Amino acid sequence: MNRICRLALPQLSLLAACLIVSPLSAGAPQAEQDKDGVTITIDGKMFTRYLYKSGAKPILWPIVGPTGKEMTRGYPMRDVIASEKKDHIHHRSFWFTHGDVNGISFWHEQGENGNIVQRDINVEQDDQGVVISTTNDWMGPKGKKQCEDARVLRFRSDEKQRWIDVELTVTASAGPVEFGDTKEGCFGVRVAGTMRTEQKGGGKITNSEGQTNVAAWGKPAAWVDYTGPVDGETVGIAIFNHPSSFRFPSYWHVRTYGLFTANPFGLHDFKGEEFDSSYSMKPGESFTLRYRVLFHSGDTKQAHIAEEYEKYATKKAE
Repeated sequence: MNRICRLALPQLSLLAACLIVSPLSAGAPQAEQDKDGVTITIDGKMFTRYLYKSGAKPILWPIVGPTGKEMTRGYPMRDVIASEKKDHIHHRSFWFTHGDVNGISFWHEQGENGNIVQRDINVEQDDQGVVISTTNDWMGPKGKKQCEDARVLRFRSDEKQRWIDVELTVTASAGPVEFGDTKEGCFGVRVAGTMRTEQKGGGKITNSEGQTNVAAWGKPAAWVDYTGPVDGETVGIAIFNHPSSFRFPSYWHVRTYGLFTANPFGLHDFKGEEFDSSYSMKPGESFTLRYRVLFHSGDTKQAHIAEEYEKYATKKAE
């Protein structure tokens, strides 16, 4: 693996650009780093951009699928367009947060809420594409650190699809931590406006248990696929939960208006008041979540999502 850049965030202000020159064959993701983020391209065209900070957290936006179409909502990173809803300003394309960490919301942005601050980043090229590793501090509204996470994002592609393998390890590095029980979390995306199932234009939510649309909300599943039209083409975003992931299979906070997240901490809302899925960590303890986010053309059946999940699930976690 070729190391490209390892920089603490303050150093990035001194960086005009850091270009990855790779011997990889055409079609493999490559990256260019600058003071605000890392741009991932395939054959010189945009795949996605990792932004160190948008709102209160790091995000990925835009995300361009294998057909050349943007697949996540652009608001609020740009002005709202006709197909999008101007709601939930904290639903920023692709993110990882939670709505109750030691009683602090890192999910919301307005009011006295937390901020996830990137401390350092490492960008590398391997024989399959790009690997971004970051460390992020979860800071309360008064500037007190609550915990931290280490993220590894692997950007991959082939001739038919694009995907991002994500590993997230949250550590109680600043004292005891409780991830509270709330539906407002944790890992996921806000799909493109035209893909929303409430649009009645062909959008559909399907999970590994055969449940669809509203019936898939708050249910445990190994994977969920959100499909729908973008510029006249049917495309989809599938999120796979690896069997080695904390609390596999995840429950899913997936809505017909376009929100699509995996959340293992929401049973009070998903199943009833008698349930409590909060999770307490002593100082130094951690948990790890693993997902693949697959961007594909066609519907769930055409993209062979069940078969793609089995390939992922049998792969040893990196």
